[in-house]
Amino acid sequence: MKNRKLLVILRALRVNQWIKNLVIFTAIIFSGKLFDLDLFLKTVYAFFVFCLLSSTSYVLNDIIDYPYDRKHPVKKHRPIASGEISIPQATFVVFIMTLVSLIISLAFSIPFFLLSLTFIVLHFFYSLYFKKFPVIDIFTISFSFMIRMYSGEVVTGFHIPIWLLLTIFFGSLFMAAVKRHAELVAHGRETRESLYRYKNHLLDFLTTTFATATIIAYSTYTYVEQPPRIDSPLSKYFSELLPGFEARKWLMVSIPMVVYGIARYAQLLYEREEGERPEKIITTDLPLIVTIFLWGITLIGLIYLF
Repeated sequence: MKNRKLLVILRALRVNQWIKNLVIFTAIIFSGKLFDLDLFLKTVYAFFVFCLLSSTSYVLNDIIDYPYDRKHPVKKHRPIASGEISIPQATFVVFIMTLVSLIISLAFSIPFFLLSLTFIVLHFFYSLYFKKFPVIDIFTISFSFMIRMYSGEVVTGFHIPIWLLLTIFFGSLFMAAVKRHAELVAHGRETRESLYRYKNHLLDFLTTTFATATIIAYSTYTYVEQPPRIDSPLSKYFSELLPGFEARKWLMVSIPMVVYGIARYAQLLYEREEGERPEKIITTDLPLIVTIFLWGITLIGLIYLF
């Protein structure tokens, strides 16, 4: 019985969506400091704070979306919509988790606390107001990713290049537009208020625009920015074998993987209508998993080994 109750709570907190908070690691990965233990632990600290904040926002959103979720063929099975967790219980969870998260963030630093507070306030207004308005709702989602990423910069002190920041900005807009399109196609306009004002052709336009912007921003980042210089046995070997090796634009070899990843994600949307749950796509689709793995290995190799 206790195990079932715990499972219900974890479902309400949407632990499976904590994967979104991995964007916090952007600063130390691309600055070449991933294996610096002190900075790594600080980033992990920030990651778990934002996991708590994210779960708080999910519970708050489910409380406010209760009437709509009950009409949704999938969301009606969520703990709050199904009645497994009552509204008063969920409200208490939101209050406690907000308090605990902000206290923990304040214990780290004032700037990190302000970012955490901004994040939860942004989601509060998103749940109450912003998600009712088309385009504004997906921009709010994107801004929440920007706050996550910037928090990683604040806790480590390493700057994130502007073109990488824009890549994540446009990429999160792309995923949000895909999600709205999938919801509209699969379930119509009754399950989300903002969907009443969305049209298929508008979402197609936004999806195409943000996908293109993501590719351009990432391509520009790989051309403009040089990986940090980290001495390793392999880097010394390649410097001797190919003079000027470190000065070449090797990050650009990862562009095709990003382009394919975006194309594959769009394919899953249009062919299978699975864009409504991006975390499921990213963690279950084998071609996409392999692409992300190869992209990650390529970046780690170029930044830390070669």
